[in-house]
Amino acid sequence: QLQASGGGLVQAGGSLRLSCAASGRAFRSYTAAWFRQTPGNEREFVGHIGWNGGSTNYADSVKGRFTISRDNAKNTMYLQMNSLKPEDTAVYYCAAQLSGSSYSSTTRYKYWGQGTQVTVSS
Repeated sequence: QLQASGGGLVQAGGSLRLSCAASGRAFRSYTAAWFRQTPGNEREFVGHIGWNGGSTNYADSVKGRFTISRDNAKNTMYLQMNSLKPEDTAVYYCAAQLSGSSYSSTTRYKYWGQGTQVTVSS
């Protein structure tokens, strides 16, 4: 089970850090990712992190501004979001346990958090 938190309202240019807490130590062996979704649109890939934090990949739209990290001792993954823009406004979801290598595909993750709202005002 995954629990996302840390969302809120922030002005453009500001920062937020999202957390994704997992129950169970199995999370430590999972590839995990962040996605986001706006009303009427499909859930889109934000970034992913390998099981040991050794590899990360990001969507072009967030590259250089967002950073994914994880603390396996705490069964927690993070999304540090800097230089936020109004177009980053969305519900952010964490996901874990990738099947295969298509880390940007929503269909390849077994576990999902409930989502946390991020709103960036201009």
